[in-house]
Amino acid sequence: MFEKIKPPEEGEKIRYEDGKLIVPDNPIIPYIEGDGIGRDVVPAALMVLDAAAEKIGKEIVWFEIYAGEKAYKLYGSYLPEDTLNAIREFRVALKGPLTTPVGGGYRSLNVTIRQVLDLYACVRPVYYLQGVPSPLKNPEKVDLVIFRETTEDVYAGIEWQKGSPEALKVIKFLEREFGIKVRRDSGIGLKPISEFATKRIVRLAIKYALENGRRVVTLVHKGNIMKYTEGAFREWGYEVAKEEFGDRVITEDELWNNYGGELPEGKILINDRIADNMFQQLLTRTAEYDVIVTPNLNGDYLSDMAAGLVGGLGIAPGSNIGDGMGVFEPVHGSAPKYAGQNKVNPTAEILSGALMFEYLGWKEGAELIKKAVEITIKSKIVTYDLHRHIGGTLVGTREFAKAVVENLQSL
Repeated sequence: MFEKIKPPEEGEKIRYEDGKLIVPDNPIIPYIEGDGIGRDVVPAALMVLDAAAEKIGKEIVWFEIYAGEKAYKLYGSYLPEDTLNAIREFRVALKGPLTTPVGGGYRSLNVTIRQVLDLYACVRPVYYLQGVPSPLKNPEKVDLVIFRETTEDVYAGIEWQKGSPEALKVIKFLEREFGIKVRRDSGIGLKPISEFATKRIVRLAIKYALENGRRVVTLVHKGNIMKYTEGAFREWGYEVAKEEFGDRVITEDELWNNYGGELPEGKILINDRIADNMFQQLLTRTAEYDVIVTPNLNGDYLSDMAAGLVGGLGIAPGSNIGDGMGVFEPVHGSAPKYAGQNKVNPTAEILSGALMFEYLGWKEGAELIKKAVEITIKSKIVTYDLHRHIGGTLVGTREFAKAVVENLQSL
């Protein structure tokens, strides 16, 4: 099955049967160290995740696979088939950051992984850890989960360079067939949003809300301007809510007309907001938002902004979820100038591992990880990014992870 990697002999595979993951107590889980600071944060995270697994009577059997510069040296490819096949085979993987060239070079490996494996939902929880500096007066009110569609919209990657035969052909077609005039010196891109992909991610978000005690699901779109793509996203989102979850979901109109604005027990509210308005809503009406569902680009902006409310991308975890498959990664980039210095904050990678534990059904372990990280930061044992704001004991990447392990073991 594999060209240059060999799975471990010990451990068992995670299986996917009848729409559910079957997770053994000793799963084989591939990991990608990635580029830049991946060499620092991924080993730190593995240390914490091993301790958390042991604490709850589990064991992870790690299996290194490759993407980015490390893969290129081994395979002559930045994303070899071995890596994609390993994730398909073992279903869950932990990933470090990967570099994406701006303007030219190879296409985003993160986007490619999502699209090739049909990991259609980028799921990013945003919550406050006590002790982390925040621009908000009450950052503890932030408790969001953002579901961002990842296979369509601008991330479909359908575009042609200015002056290329393809771009000029599209420009001529638009003018000839529809009377639409586009400047000839334009780059051209397409933004597909389908009913299938929209309903799939909204369905996943509503199921998540029902299973995790969340009360509000908000569709975020720019449907006032782009009526047949983002506007359709809104309409299809409401359709799947009414058709598949009608006994559990109510709209904002129903909330006020039938229930006096009080959400009844056992129901969740589905509403929608215009994308640009949503940015100030998260600042001024933070506590009103719970689960947010967006097309790709809106979610990209919004999830980074939301992370800024609770301390920034350095502590923001993320995941890419498909049907019976997940890849878990930090939101931040590869920061190559800090690579190998044992300096950067591994919190985002560690918390991405906590997200992975939740996906595996190991919720007790996930909570232990989050509590241990919070205790460590509250005690002001921190890396340089937080130390410059709150002082305390300045430590390196490995030392921070060791402190988290010590706190986890004492819980």
